[in-house]
Order: sequence, then C-alpha cells, then structure tokens
Amino acid sequence: MSDRSPSLRDSFNSRWGFILACIGSAVGMGNIWRFPIMVSRYGGLTYLIPYVLFVILIGSTGVIEEFALGRAAGAGPVGAFGMCTAMHGKRKVGEAIGAIPVIGSLGLAIGYTVVMGWIFRYTFLAYSGGLTAMGQDMDVIGGSFGATASAWGANTWIIVAIIVTFIIMVLGVSGGIEKVNKVLMPALFGLFLVLAIYIATLPGSGDGYRYIFTLNPRGLADPNVWIFAFGQAFFSLSVAGNGSIIYGSYLSRDEAIPSSARNVALFDTLAALLATIVILPAMAAGGVSCDSSGPGLMFIYLVNVFNGMAIGRIVGIVFFTCVLFAGITSIVNLYEVSVAFLQERVHFKRLPATALILLFGGIVATCIQAITSQWMDVVSIYICPLGALLAGIMFFWVAGRDFVEEQASLGSGKKIGKWFFPLGKYVYCICALIALVAGAVLGGIG
Repeated sequence: MSDRSPSLRDSFNSRWGFILACIGSAVGMGNIWRFPIMVSRYGGLTYLIPYVLFVILIGSTGVIEEFALGRAAGAGPVGAFGMCTAMHGKRKVGEAIGAIPVIGSLGLAIGYTVVMGWIFRYTFLAYSGGLTAMGQDMDVIGGSFGATASAWGANTWIIVAIIVTFIIMVLGVSGGIEKVNKVLMPALFGLFLVLAIYIATLPGSGDGYRYIFTLNPRGLADPNVWIFAFGQAFFSLSVAGNGSIIYGSYLSRDEAIPSSARNVALFDTLAALLATIVILPAMAAGGVSCDSSGPGLMFIYLVNVFNGMAIGRIVGIVFFTCVLFAGITSIVNLYEVSVAFLQERVHFKRLPATALILLFGGIVATCIQAITSQWMDVVSIYICPLGALLAGIMFFWVAGRDFVEEQASLGSGKKIGKWFFPLGKYVYCICALIALVAGAVLGGIG
C-alpha cells in the first residue's frame, strides 16, 4: 500500500525535530504578518474567539489527517492521493488530483519568495542602520517600501532568499531542514518574548492590549469574522494538502501523530499571539491606530514606530530577525513538496531536484513582483484551500474508517477516539468546503 522508497526518502532523526520542523512550516507570514492584520481589522477578542475554536477543530482533525496520510503513503500528495484511490482500483485518478496541492504549494512558495526578498532587504537595513536613517518621515519610509515591492524592485534580495533556501534544502531533511528548525524556532520564540516584555514597558502600549482583548458581541454576528478566522486557521496551521503531508511522509511509524498535531497547533497559536502582543501594542505606543492593516503594517507603520523608540534600532533588528527566521522555515516547507515530487515521481537526486525547483521559483518570483498580492490571493484563496479539502476527502471519504483510525492511531499505543472519524469526515470537510466557497466569493484580506 505504501509508496515509500527507502533509497529516495530521508527522515527526521527525532520527534522534536519533526515537531519543530512542522511548527516552522506553520509559523510564518500567516502568524507574523497576516494574523495581526486580522486581529487589527476585526477587533481583538472578537476575532480571537472564533480563531481559537477553529484551530482546535483543524488541529484535532486536519493536521492529524495530513500527517497520517503522508506517513501511510511515505510520499507527497501525488503518491498519497494515489494510494487512497488505489484501494478502489483508480490509482491514476488520485495521482492526477494530487497534482493540485503540489501546484498550490509551488505557487505559494513563489509568492513567498518575493516576500522573503523584502524581508531579507529589511533585515539588512535594520542591521546596517538603513531603517533608522529613514527617521519618521512617512514619505521616505513609504517610498522605500514602494520601491522594494515594485516590479524588479527586490531582484538581488530574491536571489539571496533562493540561495539561503537552496543551502538548507540540499542538505536534506535531517541534515538541513531539521537542524535549521531546531535552532531557528527556539530562537524565534525567545526573541519575540524579549520584544513583548520590552514593548509592555512603553507608555501607551496599554491601548494595544485593550484593543486585543476587547470583545464586541455584535462583531461575533458578522459572518466575515468567522469565515476569515477559519481561513486564517487553515493558512496558519499549514493545512493545504501539501506541506503537512510531505513532512508526515518523513515521520517514523513509532511516533504518535495526535500529540504531535497538538504541539504544532499549540505553538503555532502561541507564535501568532506573541506577534500580536508585540505589533499592536507597539503601534499603540507609537501613536498609530490599532486598526491599521495591510502590508504597510510591517514595512511602513512599524518602521515608523521603531524609529520613534529610544532603542528603536535594536528593536528593529530583533523584530526583523524574528520575521526572517519564520519566513525561512516556512519557505523551505513550501518548496520541499515540489522537490520531493521530482525525487519520487521523476527519480531525481536531491541536489538537481532542489536546484531545478528553486531556479524555476526564483525566475518566476522575479517576474511577478508587481503582482505579488494578487498572486498570493489567487493561490491562498483558491488552490490551497482546495488542496486541504481534497486531502480531507481522500483520507476520510475515500480511504474509509478502518484505514483512518488505524493510521491516526499508529504509534500512539491506543486507538484514537471514536469522535475523530465523524468529526473529520463531516464537520471538518464541510467547513473546509464552506471556507473555500466563501473565500472565493469574498476575496482576499486586502
């Protein structure tokens, strides 16, 4: 039943290496950029309540499902979907459908590459003093970001992002991805915690905390709040029928998937909350309205705020270092799906597979700089949610209950609860369908 090929497949060396890599794939722009934007836009606790509820739902169904599906197949989405339909004599159908999340992951990785170019540039400016030199002149700060995010505006930094990603990935799963996440993830949480403590001491930061923890009961009646909270939970937990499946495919059969999924959901949410209690109180302390949102939140408003602080240069260095760490760990996971596809289906060795995918990604990323937001909207609103829905259908509907419960329980020492299958088959899959349709109708977050 498994497509696992020992000659081609690497694996994680430790349980915490796997968990940290999965946390790294989930903790990215979804947490540090998009999550504070959503909390800002929809009013603090009014948004946090539905978001946490959806994280619990997805963490206890979708995350477990994608880890278990990948591990059972020993392959990425193409092999995993093919394994499910092979139970009904239709392997090729599943393999063809499995190409959708692979394309989605590559599309998201390409858009992410552009954003990583911006982040590498701003991290360099933070260390070199370039951000501090802008002062608090909003025309200068805004003009700098406008130039960076324009067509051909970040060419050099996109190349830097591709080179760093290549170095990590070519070292393999255990030698590169696992080792990097073991260093970067604890460092990210530690640095963000230091920033949060410092921001809490600033005059005016209390307004930011009040905004975050204010509940507007009328806001809970707004369907947009629930729809976008659900979409954000998918995006943040890296559930899209690709990245979690491929990391699951590298997981030992002795590991308990439900506990790993809980840890990923917990630490991913903590990272999002840490980013929020850094960014919004910092904005409040700097006199910027907490309902400001969009890409300018990180690259314009926060730069202005940091430059108004007594130790703003240090704060900027720490902040953009955190963002860089989160971005690197996420982009590696996104590209890994396509690299693994070439290894599994075309039998490329890791070095040429990585080189080919990253060369293609870098070229396309360079060409789409002027339409990055639209590119990311199309991929994140349509292709990634569709991948998550398809993975759910393959696991819960096509593979069947016996297979689902066996694979989700493997390595746990006890059978997963009877609640898991109906919750995943009906509640999770139906919610994923609603999120896909609603997201397509409502569009992006702006």
